[in-house]
Amino acid sequence: MQLGEIATAVTAQNDTTAWHDIEVSSVAFDSRQVTNGALFVPLEGERDGHEFIQSAKQNGAVAALWKADHGAVPSDFPVLVVDDPLTALQALSKHYLLKINPKVVAITGSNGKTTTKDMVAAVLSTQFNVTKTTDNFNNEIGVPVTILAMEPNTEVLVVELGMDRPGQLDFLSKLVSPDLAIITMIGEAHIEFFGTRDKIADAKMEITHGLKADGTFIFDGDEPLLTERAKAVTQRQVTFGRQATDDVYATNVVATDTHTQFSTNQWPDQTVTVPMIGDYNINNALAALSVAKLYRITPNVAVDAFKSLDLTKNRAEWIQGKAGERILSDVYNSNPTAVKEVMAAFSKVATEGKRRVVLGDMLELGAQSDALHAGLQTAFDSALVQDVYLVGPHMAALYDVLQADYQPDALHLYNVDQQGKLITDLQSVLTATDTLLIKGSHGIHLENVLAALQK
Repeated sequence: MQLGEIATAVTAQNDTTAWHDIEVSSVAFDSRQVTNGALFVPLEGERDGHEFIQSAKQNGAVAALWKADHGAVPSDFPVLVVDDPLTALQALSKHYLLKINPKVVAITGSNGKTTTKDMVAAVLSTQFNVTKTTDNFNNEIGVPVTILAMEPNTEVLVVELGMDRPGQLDFLSKLVSPDLAIITMIGEAHIEFFGTRDKIADAKMEITHGLKADGTFIFDGDEPLLTERAKAVTQRQVTFGRQATDDVYATNVVATDTHTQFSTNQWPDQTVTVPMIGDYNINNALAALSVAKLYRITPNVAVDAFKSLDLTKNRAEWIQGKAGERILSDVYNSNPTAVKEVMAAFSKVATEGKRRVVLGDMLELGAQSDALHAGLQTAFDSALVQDVYLVGPHMAALYDVLQADYQPDALHLYNVDQQGKLITDLQSVLTATDTLLIKGSHGIHLENVLAALQK
């Protein structure tokens, strides 16, 4: 876009006539990520982004936004003066979305939204030009940046919408105006901010607030919290799950440590192979297949798309360790439902050596945190998982109850700042025949442990 068009979209307060024809090819809010032709958006967080405008200019930015109450406006560089750079970023993304006008598939859920996003994008990419959310760009900043990263030929935008407070999905849904809105499931993630699963379900349903009148709501039909609330949604609805009452459900499930196979009632002659551990990924795949059916993608084409999934890293990913051990890396995020699901799958993985587990604290569980951590005890069988390494103050609650199931030398507890000792302890015992699971909330940074074991 030219800067003049951007100035109109963000309601710039200053005269931009002299710069009207400047071409802008990208948008960035991190000056280190700026490339030639970028518009720099100075956001205020731990640091004030206005401090980095000179750095952005040196890295190739051709213009920047500037907050109106932020002092003297630079005179040696094109800036658009706005009330609030974040609001302007969001307005610009809405303008660009309407200009490109792709179909929009929006996805949220307590678990599985990133994997579902990857699956939906893979299926749709067989017939359409698709842009999808990268990394964890799923909030008020990340969603606009995802939109503005679309190539002009984008036909479908697959966008992940995150949530940690009421009203957030209402805003994001109305920003992207989805044609399809998907809720993968309701769990305990972010229960610190909501208190109950009922209130989490209320907040997740906000994804339907911006759903187009002729859009479709796709959700887990086996979740009563969703089926009850879906009665108030007037748009078309499609359910997925494991029951014959769902519109799309799985049959003939076969799970291994590297993939999961199943068929569906819609396409009984097709075998779907998901290259991921855990039959909990079946529901994510069913959501993607529901999208495929709505977009009239033929069964064989949709099924083939799963064979070469481009999955976001650190989601139940097998990695080879330095000692030759197999490591199941799931270090991006964690909550009680996710831990129990991956533990159930991991406990069945064939191994000649020991199964060892590293679990970090599950964050944002509020007053219920210790009880929810202790509740993970049901996921452990000392005959199947021989060594347990727990990291964080809340995991102490799980440590306490697991003492009834494990000998002292098989149960270990570490503070968050004791990762060095954890790494040393693991390196001293791991062998090529062992299998190791590493899972925790991103804030615990178990990716550092993973990196050390790979060196």
